[in-house]
Amino acid sequence: MLSASSAPVIEATLPVVGEHLEAISGVFYETMIGENPELLNLFSRSAQATGEQRSALSGAVAAYAAHLIGQGPRGAAFEHVVDRIAHRHCALGIRPEQYTMVGRYLLRAVGTVLGDAVTPEVGAAWDEVYWLFAAQLIGREARLYAEAGVDGVDPWREYVVANTIAEAHDTVSFVLTPADGGPAPDFMPGQYVTVNAELPGDGRQLRQYSLSQAATGGTLRITVRRVPGGAVSGLLHDHVKPGDTLRLSQPYGDLVLRPGDAPLLLISAGVGITPMAAILEHVARTQPTREVVAAHADRSRDRHALRADMSASGARLRNFTSLHWYEDTDGRIDVDQLPVHPEADVYLCGPVPFMQAVRAGLHLRGVPDERIRYEVFGSEQWRPAPVPAAA
Repeated sequence: MLSASSAPVIEATLPVVGEHLEAISGVFYETMIGENPELLNLFSRSAQATGEQRSALSGAVAAYAAHLIGQGPRGAAFEHVVDRIAHRHCALGIRPEQYTMVGRYLLRAVGTVLGDAVTPEVGAAWDEVYWLFAAQLIGREARLYAEAGVDGVDPWREYVVANTIAEAHDTVSFVLTPADGGPAPDFMPGQYVTVNAELPGDGRQLRQYSLSQAATGGTLRITVRRVPGGAVSGLLHDHVKPGDTLRLSQPYGDLVLRPGDAPLLLISAGVGITPMAAILEHVARTQPTREVVAAHADRSRDRHALRADMSASGARLRNFTSLHWYEDTDGRIDVDQLPVHPEADVYLCGPVPFMQAVRAGLHLRGVPDERIRYEVFGSEQWRPAPVPAAA
């Protein structure tokens, strides 16, 4: 809990911090990476270029501050946010000692942007918020590392590319086996791995890719869509072939199939179909009588990856419905046409605007938020409440 002395300070200054998040984020990343260029390896350069990455951390800290003073998401809702961040950090190999440096640069950025408004009292209150947040994440990440068998020194494992499969005109699957001859790690359907890619002459970059088939014990499979200008997806498409090796993290991610037998509604767009393929295959193997609806949206039929896999898994179910929307012929997905069972568990994956629109449509149809689970690749954006307009 936030201390009694810090709570009123945070409540008074949160709106101002919220107003200046973009500037704080810019100073934070430019200063930290400028003085520690090796950290570029941890961050997506494309996300840095678009500004998407910059506001992720400062926005999360501001949202945590709002949570502490009762203005943000509470209880299970915020635990879900913390869990998602912790899974992403473990997939990147983030270590506890890195939080000290990040906190130092973040609080320095707050002081740089807000100037004299950051009194010693204000600085101490925000330092407390940051370390409460960091402690919660460090604890959760320690448990995740332990569960994954990661010793903390080297979180990566080498895999051999056993096969490549063209899934669509711009999408390829890579079937991977552990190079050490051991078994592939077990994982829950819906999780992802990080590919630690060495870019020739351009350093290292990390990217997360969902595991697109259920756990078999022998192999892992990722399915990669080429991103225009994407350094890692371009490397995988153009240069990685059977017999090559890739370094991967252990599987992580919280968009996992929850225990139960409620009807399932799987909704995806684009390469967001990858975790849905793993979930559907797992259900077909373990719960063939479970009711499942799979709805997918894509730009065109020839970009629809893993369609054959989804059909094969669906054929093993007693009650399966498959729906498709192709933007070039059908327009965008129509939430009103989805068969929504009143007790369905819903899983979403796709571009953020797509998921926002679908969630809004599902809410209008009476589906509560606690029944909707989703995956965001990239950074979710959190903002505290805006400052009220002056009278």
